[in-house]
Amino acid sequence: MAESLLGPAEIRELAARLGVAPTKKLGQNFLHDPNTIRRIVAAAGLRPDDVALEVGPGLGSLTLGLAAAARHVHAVEIDPVLAKALPETVTVPHLTVHLADALRISGDAFDPAPTMLVANLPYNVAVPVVLHLLAELPSLRGGLVMVQKEVADRLVAGPGSKVYGVPSVKLAWYSEAKAAGKVPPAVFWPVPNVDSGLVAFTRREPPAGAARADVFAVVDAAFAQRRKTLRAALAGWAGGPARAESVLRAAGVSPQARGESLTVGEFAAIAAAAKLSVPGGKLSPSGTEPEEVDS
Repeated sequence: MAESLLGPAEIRELAARLGVAPTKKLGQNFLHDPNTIRRIVAAAGLRPDDVALEVGPGLGSLTLGLAAAARHVHAVEIDPVLAKALPETVTVPHLTVHLADALRISGDAFDPAPTMLVANLPYNVAVPVVLHLLAELPSLRGGLVMVQKEVADRLVAGPGSKVYGVPSVKLAWYSEAKAAGKVPPAVFWPVPNVDSGLVAFTRREPPAGAARADVFAVVDAAFAQRRKTLRAALAGWAGGPARAESVLRAAGVSPQARGESLTVGEFAAIAAAAKLSVPGGKLSPSGTEPEEVDS
């Protein structure tokens, strides 16, 4: 490593010097275990020419590890005190700090373009941040993120799982995701009351036939009433249960199925079939994303 990694004593000393107290509002839990940092960097599989994107670098624990492994590191930090202090902790020329909200940052803010997202994400915004960055940055070939364990389970779940839902399908639109291990609470300060999980993902071509916004509208509608059959759950989206049934049959999906049994490809097929059928229903996104903010 180019610079020594931060341990518990260094983290607390740095926080005290900066007058920083971790806040629940920003979802701040600072990593202070060098072995966990090394494990995350190794699991991310960074190449020497990769440009790493980190969200919520905090006091710089993971940033130090990424700086030693990547060609360039972009760190997006919403806290102005932490953003200002980061270059004093990670004193390398290939670090760019962005004082910004990761949920609102646009792709043109980054030069060079990020190729890997590697981050200990704030639990309260983890899912929307991942989805926003994948949408904004087609340059991302994949990533490794640490999130609350139950959110990790949801992100990697497949059809038929009890925790399969909106985040699972939307991440699957962009990439193949898999669980990459568990992280205990003791490696954080303050110690969270939950385990964390690592999620690795690799970008792939999305299903053909329908635009992302149209597919996501179907997904949102299907899981807003996940215990109902798709014929009933999609009635509002399609303009009535009869039209919902017609669209589902055209897509090759049983009207009696439930959203939790469908692959992202099947959701895309439903959106494509709706475009081909006679209009008359409301096919725009409902504006609700019931599971996406529940992290």
